[in-house]
Amino acid sequence: MLYHLFDYLHDLNIPGAGMFQYITFRAGMAIITALLLATIMGKQIIGLLQRQQIGEVVRELGLEGQYEKKGTPTMGGVIIILSILIPVLLFSKLNNIYIILMVISTLWLGVIGFIDDYIKVFKKDKEGLAGRFKIIGQVGLGLIVALTLYFNNDVVVRERVPGQTVEVQAAGGRIIKKPVYREVKSTVTNIPFIKNNQFNYASVVAFMGENAAKWGWIVFALAVIFIITAVSNGANITDGLDGLATGTSAIVGVTLGVFAYLSSNVIYADYLNIMYIPYSEELVVFIAAFIGATVGFLWYNSFPAQVFMGDTGSLTLGGIIGVFAILLRIELLIPILCGIFLVENISVMVQVSWFKYTKKRFGVGRRVFLMAPLHHHFQKKGYTESKIVTRFWIIGIILAVITILSLKIR
Repeated sequence: MLYHLFDYLHDLNIPGAGMFQYITFRAGMAIITALLLATIMGKQIIGLLQRQQIGEVVRELGLEGQYEKKGTPTMGGVIIILSILIPVLLFSKLNNIYIILMVISTLWLGVIGFIDDYIKVFKKDKEGLAGRFKIIGQVGLGLIVALTLYFNNDVVVRERVPGQTVEVQAAGGRIIKKPVYREVKSTVTNIPFIKNNQFNYASVVAFMGENAAKWGWIVFALAVIFIITAVSNGANITDGLDGLATGTSAIVGVTLGVFAYLSSNVIYADYLNIMYIPYSEELVVFIAAFIGATVGFLWYNSFPAQVFMGDTGSLTLGGIIGVFAILLRIELLIPILCGIFLVENISVMVQVSWFKYTKKRFGVGRRVFLMAPLHHHFQKKGYTESKIVTRFWIIGIILAVITILSLKIR
């Protein structure tokens, strides 16, 4: 809203109004505003949750310090969601298709998580929202994102025209040949660590010949649905220790911010040989608000936590990360960037699968880990909660650095 106001004032030659034309200024304002909102507004919301007796329901898991968490306010993801959306509404271009998609994704998954938490807290049902309804909601969001990216005219990517080059004069008077680009609708994405680093989802059905391009969007849609579902559930599973999911998400957010800035700048994109995505610069404002909101929430969520985000926050954070990566066409980097979420997810799948298999074969279920997800395994081994979280953050930072290095290592 403020962007459009100051854009109007800039047209009237009002001094200082032009600052809002700069993406770096608006991103800076977004991160500061989100940080302040999360810390100032967070205290008020925590008090409200306490007065309403919206506290954590603790299950008997035999973990150290488990019962100390009983009654801690939950559903604190509302703080994160508001701290993201308010700066985005203030400082971004609201008619930008990427901002519209991110706002829809935030609200969509926030509602699913809120319903899940509501059932747990007020209906006293520890299982919360049935898993099939969560999946239906995530699939629905995936379809919205995929169909919008494929059919909306504002969503294009810049790709090379095969076999065409243009001669330009470089420094020192040398004449060099540079590729010719065009902006097109595409199901192409970036492949990390590969020199010719583009993959077209339509190639999966290339055996269909001329129909490949026609049906390629279906493969793209299925990939989008899978990624959003996997990352949102991964963040949800990771949210088991104070500050773990929040801090990990903040680290991922900083990395995504780097990619958003580079992918939205034609000079940097050309130099780094990554996909230039027109009109995506507004995503820098969104991810700045995301970083500010998660760091601000850590003020209250770090050990010992004064509030838990609940599924309201964890599903939303994971969904935002998944959708954001898809918009930037770097979703194939998610296994590295979101390695913490991935390992946590895999640990649960391995534990459950092995337990069922051994129970069927030997009559007694056996476990790979002392407890899943993985962070609880380390708790069972005697590590303190703060040490586990800090070490997971360090691993997250290493994975983030590797992700950024993929820009140059090919």
